[in-house]
Amino acid sequence: MRPGNTKAIEEMFNSISSKYDFLNDIFSFGLHRFWKTRLLDILNPTFGEKWIDLCCGTGDMSILLARYIKSSKNITGIDSASQALVVARERSKQNYSSIEWINGDALETNLTSHQFDGLLMAYGLRNLSSPYSGLEEAFRILKPGGRAGILDFRSFEGTSIQGLFQKIYLSFYVVPISSLFGLGKEYSYIKKSLVNFPSGEKQIHLALSAGFKKAKYQTLAMGQMGILLLEA
Repeated sequence: MRPGNTKAIEEMFNSISSKYDFLNDIFSFGLHRFWKTRLLDILNPTFGEKWIDLCCGTGDMSILLARYIKSSKNITGIDSASQALVVARERSKQNYSSIEWINGDALETNLTSHQFDGLLMAYGLRNLSSPYSGLEEAFRILKPGGRAGILDFRSFEGTSIQGLFQKIYLSFYVVPISSLFGLGKEYSYIKKSLVNFPSGEKQIHLALSAGFKKAKYQTLAMGQMGILLLEA
């Protein structure tokens, strides 16, 4: 599958939605929960603020946010993959029923401008057909001074030990294990999606060009993951 093919990516996430969270735990050894909590610790969302989770998928980041602020009110999750949202709604209906789930496009949300205090995106930016347009839309819907945090794989330029490790990890761990569940083709996409994904420095440049006042990038997971931190 070619990165940037919006319809194909949507279909892919619909096909893996039922096993997505289970496989995330396997591939990250459960550490993805720590990385997402770290993102929340940095952003420090508080009760009463209005937050949106772009590319929310099966809803784990939105639900983690609700647990963090001890309320599911004023939280919106949006994703183009309808089957992923079915999983999200099912997961949230008992304890986090106030979360609003929207089947929509992160590049064109059709939401009112300047309404959110904060924005999250976990493993979604590199799947957008235009990361820059995604950042523009994020800036549009945030209030002035609003903050955003974007967590994703780190993209490596040139040759490095960390970059080599990433390729080995994806090719010889992620793909073979996902193949056991009949999803090898789908998960081989991760490596492809990183080929043209902007590096941390380039993400900073894109964010500032999209209108954000402040942007910084920090790594975690021994440099394998990155967080783009923004202020509108």
